[in-house]
Amino acid sequence: MKVAVSASGADLDAPIDPRFGRCAYFVFVDTEDMNFTAFNNENIALGGGAGIQSAQFVASKGANVVLTGNCGPNAVRTLSAAGVEVVVGQTGSVRQAIDDYKGGNLKGTIEANVADHYGMGGGAGASPGTPGMGSGMGTGRGMGRGMGMGRGMGRGMGMGRGMGGGMAAPGPASSNQGLATPLSKEQELKSLKDQADALLKQIEAVESRINNSK
Repeated sequence: MKVAVSASGADLDAPIDPRFGRCAYFVFVDTEDMNFTAFNNENIALGGGAGIQSAQFVASKGANVVLTGNCGPNAVRTLSAAGVEVVVGQTGSVRQAIDDYKGGNLKGTIEANVADHYGMGGGAGASPGTPGMGSGMGTGRGMGRGMGMGRGMGRGMGMGRGMGGGMAAPGPASSNQGLATPLSKEQELKSLKDQADALLKQIEAVESRINNSK
């Protein structure tokens, strides 16, 4: 009987690789004489479908049984359809797993013990039954736009609007007013008096024109 074992190395003493579809090697062992042949797993870097491709490869080599740590649903279905028995949950060395199988201590399954895409984020030493997880870090960048509105006495009122989570600085005053600096109380009072005087003169001028038009 030919048994395929997912392994981290290319010999009988290599540790079992817990990933089936993305294991480092497949070691094919003849249980009668323990002769073996090892193959690099060319599907290890696939973004998707590694389980199916690996299952098809194993079946094409005439394996009757697969011994592995974890096997996803797509791979289990493909192996079962090809008549290959699947045994999951294995640890230790390739040789130990073969001995356990020959001793009748292992039972096959038709159920996956991990989800699809298991092993994409984990290393060969991941513990059985623990899906690999990848982590990512993202950075955001905010952009702010200021809108300035000038109001009497050269004062600017800035309205900032941030986009993308950024913080917007207050916008400049309108271009005809320039950047105003805060006035002291005395300067503000003088400016108000000057404006009042100018308004009184304008009123007097308007009244004069009205009177002359009569």
